[in-house]
Amino acid sequence: MSNRKTIIAGNWKMNKTPKEAEALLGDVLNVAKGAACEVVVCTPYVDLPCACAVAKGSNVNVGAQNLHFKASGAYTGEISAAMLQELGVGYVIIGHSERREYFAETDATVALKIGAALAAGLTPILCVGESLEQREQGIMGEHIRTQIKIALADVAAADMGKVVVAYEPIWAIGTGKTATSEQAQEVCKLIRDTLAELYDDATAQSVSILYGGSMNAKNAAELLAQPDIDGGLIGGASLKAEDFGKIIAAAK
Repeated sequence: MSNRKTIIAGNWKMNKTPKEAEALLGDVLNVAKGAACEVVVCTPYVDLPCACAVAKGSNVNVGAQNLHFKASGAYTGEISAAMLQELGVGYVIIGHSERREYFAETDATVALKIGAALAAGLTPILCVGESLEQREQGIMGEHIRTQIKIALADVAAADMGKVVVAYEPIWAIGTGKTATSEQAQEVCKLIRDTLAELYDDATAQSVSILYGGSMNAKNAAELLAQPDIDGGLIGGASLKAEDFGKIIAAAK
């Protein structure tokens, strides 16, 4: 039996001012009390100081939604791993499909960011996934395996226990569509099998793999019951404390 963590992580995306974040996080702390899983809330940069202060001493971890791979320098508008670490941030989402689609994120920059996060003691949530076109063309597996291999090319087996992988079918993000539990399990198993090829079975079995395609209060229990799905990367439902709480409760 695996001893890997079950993780429910909320991705607030570009939502909530600091005052709004303080209120929402207070509600999240209430619904997360006594959670049987690890709970993470990934907020916009400007909300992080407030979120870290509100969550301090609780069972809720704070994450960022991105970082730059350089330690410092002339990178206007960017944030380094050390800046996040000093705030008290523990997690960081890397390679989200929206970053790849809208902000020119590549497999190569994802790999650099994974290295920067690990060097700073942050836990990266590596996002991988396919578009509807890639799924229909039958290249889904090849595409996801390539994303994983490039992203983790410089990560040693000893560090893989500090990496979380999130599978997000791009066609199911913000669309209201969700992969069936069987479809989600199939790809999460593909991810674990790829990790076993890159490292070994024990390493693959130690990595928490999350599902990130419109998981909500209604479908969470069925998705989380799958053997290779260890949690969720939650978008819209994480902005409603009551719904987020139901997903947390479904994570045994």
